[in-house]
Amino acid sequence: MLNLLYGSALGRMILKILTYPRLSIIAGKFLDSKASRFLIPLFIKKNNISLEEYEDEEYESFNAFFTRRIKPECRPVDTDPNHFIAPCDGYLSVYPIEDGLIMPVKQSMYSVADLLKDEELAKEYDGGTCMVFRLCVHHYHRYCYLDGAFKDDNVHIDGVLHTVRPVALRKVPVFKENSREYTILHTDHFGDVIQMEVGAMFVGRIDNYHQKARVERGLEKGRFLFGGSTIIVLTKKDMIRVPSSVFDKTRRGKEIPVKQGQKIGIRKR
Repeated sequence: MLNLLYGSALGRMILKILTYPRLSIIAGKFLDSKASRFLIPLFIKKNNISLEEYEDEEYESFNAFFTRRIKPECRPVDTDPNHFIAPCDGYLSVYPIEDGLIMPVKQSMYSVADLLKDEELAKEYDGGTCMVFRLCVHHYHRYCYLDGAFKDDNVHIDGVLHTVRPVALRKVPVFKENSREYTILHTDHFGDVIQMEVGAMFVGRIDNYHQKARVERGLEKGRFLFGGSTIIVLTKKDMIRVPSSVFDKTRRGKEIPVKQGQKIGIRKR
């Protein structure tokens, strides 16, 4: 279906409707309602989801189930201050930021300025690292802060809502078109880090909990409601070291499964 939508003229016409944020809002209201509860067992079966890791609770709606809380012991947070951790579950790709460009997906290139809508801020991350965490529907859809930090206010950028699956990434500039929200984290150990949440098809709500505040490593930052989603993390030059094998796998189009709180890099200085 996605190949049809993104690979044909008819599909692209349909996409104009499916990616419109208003449709996500309508779908979200239904998924917040008690009437949506019948979808829960169907979703569990279709996606082979095991509930053993999750806290026992009664779900009042499908979205309440989708944002279910995991047991803390199932997502331990690496507390070594020299270790850079994953802020979420997902599939990880890592890219160098070179001459202001990131994310070579097939023949598509993105600039940091397009991503942030801020050319001056983008320049600060030239020579740094971009990490893309792609969440699928079966992943845990809450996310945390990757280090202790003083955070700035959240910056919201309006947009549409393409799917974040690879078929879409190959066809359209998803990360500069989709609705997204980011903040600058003035971290304790890794300098200024940008953490951005990107909405996806039928994910109209990115629910971040805090504005300007002091936050701690592992503290829950927010959650995505229904659908696949993406978190993008930008670090400055010479701040972290990620194993070269991770870059190699990304260049070969392979994503690395990671879990929230696990070490993915180390402090470089």
